[in-house]
Amino acid sequence: MPARFIAFLLLAILGPSLWRPVQRRLTVLGVHRYAPSNETFVQGLRTIPDTIQCEDMHYYSPGNLIFAACEDSLLPRFRWFPPLAHLEGYPASTGSIHIIDPQTMLSTRLIFENFQGPYISHGIEVLQDPHQPTAVYIFAVNHLANPEYDLGKKAPKARSQLEIFYHVLGSNTIRHLRSVRHPLLTTPNDIYARSPSSFYVTNDHYYREGAMRLVEDIVPLARWSNVVHIQLDRLVLGEDDDDDDDDDDDDAGVDAIVALANMHNCNGFGHGKSQDEVLLTDAVGGSLYRAQVNNDHRTLSIVEEIPIDSTIDNPSYYEDPYRTPGHDDASGYVLAGLRRALNFPATHPDPAAKEAVMVWHIRRQSSTADWEKRLIFEDDGINIRSASTAVLVPIEPQDEHSKEAWLFVSGFISSGIVTVKVKL
Repeated sequence: MPARFIAFLLLAILGPSLWRPVQRRLTVLGVHRYAPSNETFVQGLRTIPDTIQCEDMHYYSPGNLIFAACEDSLLPRFRWFPPLAHLEGYPASTGSIHIIDPQTMLSTRLIFENFQGPYISHGIEVLQDPHQPTAVYIFAVNHLANPEYDLGKKAPKARSQLEIFYHVLGSNTIRHLRSVRHPLLTTPNDIYARSPSSFYVTNDHYYREGAMRLVEDIVPLARWSNVVHIQLDRLVLGEDDDDDDDDDDDDAGVDAIVALANMHNCNGFGHGKSQDEVLLTDAVGGSLYRAQVNNDHRTLSIVEEIPIDSTIDNPSYYEDPYRTPGHDDASGYVLAGLRRALNFPATHPDPAAKEAVMVWHIRRQSSTADWEKRLIFEDDGINIRSASTAVLVPIEPQDEHSKEAWLFVSGFISSGIVTVKVKL
């Protein structure tokens, strides 16, 4: 049989299976999407002051508050932000933790106690203190420079770690409890906490920079990222410990294992419909994963993969407090991403550019149990540049035929959180 005929036969058999993942990736990257019309989405839109580059937000329903991890100036992130492989200039500025009040639409910058920084913000987690309902633990990724690299040793440029804080609701301070480092925390992105001393962390890449990192992003089979589980034997280091003077204790009492391996661009975390549901995203691949904690209470298993038609990042779950049994339930997953991720440069993004955004609301259809994927917000980058997180805050219905919520959207290089009223 001629070799040309065999090649044609193989192409005819394998062509559709090879084309589908390529077509899927082109859709996620927005190859065929262009600038949206903002008229439908921006009526009544406002920007929250003092909310620069808040890459991650969490809506804390017991206090009706939004917690956000933000930067204090715009330009440093374009030179130093390891999650984007920006490793050129370690910034002198630092980030901050903010609380946004959905009623006043104002942001309060919390004052650090027992912490001098620096703090290069990324993913955060908010967990109610099981012993004090009016207080929360806040976990935060901190992308520090690696002192070993500065000494000329063969080491990565960044040495990222986690920070654990404690905040009493109603106060304007946030107290630092300890830092957490471990060799398995290589490229930490986001955090999911089950208790103050037991939590998961995503590593979004294997390669920190270079050509292989780009391969890792665009090739679906490059499943090289993972989730790590951390178990602490102490939340507070010794009274004499001072992280600013001696950081050798940051790995004290830290037990870490790989909880979920062989993932592609493992990225944002979120809490799902139940206490046992863990939300996880493949950012560049445009997949939302519903996962669960295994019986060993440390490893994770994927329950379901939900494909989304754009890049996505930090997932959140909106629980509709005004739902009625059997129907009229607006509860669902909220996901934000880039409209044309293809336009975002792998290196040296332009500080003056405008990345268009998309926000999805995904819920079960009551009749078929299939996933209904609805676009609830778009912007051409004029009102908000980039989107990595979005949360919904409920609005009490005025009548039985209308259901609305406040949508808050923020991005990793946005100049401020935007909020707008949306129909659900």
